[in-house]
Amino acid sequence: MTVTDLVSYEDALATYDPVMGLEVHVELGTKTKMFCGCSTELKQDANSQTCPTCLGLPGSLPVVNATGVESAIKIGLALNCSIAEWCRFARKNYFYPDMPKNFQTSQYDEPIAFDGYLDVQLEDGEVFRVEIERAHMEEDTGKSTHVGGATGRIQGASHSLLDYNRAGIPLIEIVTKPIEGAGERAPEVAKAYVAELRELIKALGVSEARMEQGQMRCDVNLSLRPNGTEKFGTRSETKNVNSLRSVERAARFEIQRHAAVLSSGGTVIQETRHFHEEDGSTTSGRIKDNAEDYRYFPEPDLVPVAPAREWVEELRAALPELPRVRRNRLREEWGISAHDMQSILNAGAVDLITATVDAGADSASARKWWMGELARRANEDGVELAALPITPEQVARVAALVADGSLNDKLARQTIEGVLAGEGDPDTVVEKRGLKVVSDEGALGTAVDEAIAANAAIADKIRGGKVAAAGALVGAVMKATRGQADAARVRELILEKLGVEG
Repeated sequence: MTVTDLVSYEDALATYDPVMGLEVHVELGTKTKMFCGCSTELKQDANSQTCPTCLGLPGSLPVVNATGVESAIKIGLALNCSIAEWCRFARKNYFYPDMPKNFQTSQYDEPIAFDGYLDVQLEDGEVFRVEIERAHMEEDTGKSTHVGGATGRIQGASHSLLDYNRAGIPLIEIVTKPIEGAGERAPEVAKAYVAELRELIKALGVSEARMEQGQMRCDVNLSLRPNGTEKFGTRSETKNVNSLRSVERAARFEIQRHAAVLSSGGTVIQETRHFHEEDGSTTSGRIKDNAEDYRYFPEPDLVPVAPAREWVEELRAALPELPRVRRNRLREEWGISAHDMQSILNAGAVDLITATVDAGADSASARKWWMGELARRANEDGVELAALPITPEQVARVAALVADGSLNDKLARQTIEGVLAGEGDPDTVVEKRGLKVVSDEGALGTAVDEAIAANAAIADKIRGGKVAAAGALVGAVMKATRGQADAARVRELILEKLGVEG
């Protein structure tokens, strides 16, 4: 199929009901790999962080990373899962050049966590429950770099380079049960689920979950069935989708593609597919059958994992405040609506606003700057809000300068502009640009007198009772002072000099 072999989204949903399954891989932030002592530090020389164990050399034996197990239990508990009293690893057998052992050490029918759920809130406030099948431990593969082709994929490449530094890094794979009943909102549910899961993982401190760096990635499984039927259709699996927007786009595209195949009398092929960021399309990868193809069998070199119940309960008691609970608390503390909090969440501003408040700003000012001027700049630059070169502490300082009258809103925006341009912290920018509000009463009085003299007709209107006309004189003074006067104080002075009560 090509991009043109689609039906409209509305037509697809008029006939078919989507069923999804989401598999999210989370790269844990441990210092060493899952089954050996090699470092997990990023951006090191290729193949410099390897050993006989993670390279699968004969005679090497794996040892389980205890922190990896602890992180898996924390994730399972936060997802309302049952934690296995006894589980073990399995070998998932398949050949791929970036997997040096020719099998992946994973878990199959005995995962460490199972039968959970995660409630996610959609943009209009509706809460949708996504049920969790399992969360299990495994290891990552190495990285293949295909050289010489136009697309960076193996097709058309002249040769490939293999870096095994990533091979063996701990992963947790979180697998949902079939997600039914979402209907036309299925892509939105997929995006909201991955977003909520990312926030949860970050709150637990087990991973930075940076999707753009591959620390968290999602496989989107999707099938369609005729409306009103129960039997699942044949699914496709779009692999390694690495942004929230892309998760939504991949689900939407596959709904339209499946519907086009089925509506034309064709048969959907069970396969993996590649997602293309540039246009939101997917293309075929490889035919994929069932788990039996992987010839799972218990890993003979690792003993079973049997977490003590006391340890599990200690970990449960030590869990941090989870994101949804925290957002509800903050919403009450900040006195805002659920819709406003959802907008803040969508903008990725919850932590930024919280940190700004912690740095001394009031919540209203923190929200104003992050959701206003800074959100506009992030949108213009095409970056995440958190990627802007300004800190919550600096935003809090700008808010403080406004609060004490040193800056007005216009000057504050110029100050922020200077910080973003790399001119220094807010105080340095204010000093260099000469941005402080003109507070000298003598200078302000002179500017007001000049504005009144230059606009005698307007001054007469104000004396005659048309106080609203004072705005024109305020504007003249603000222009004369390059916007550096306190507009409220200017208005007071104008009315005082004209003998009018405000």
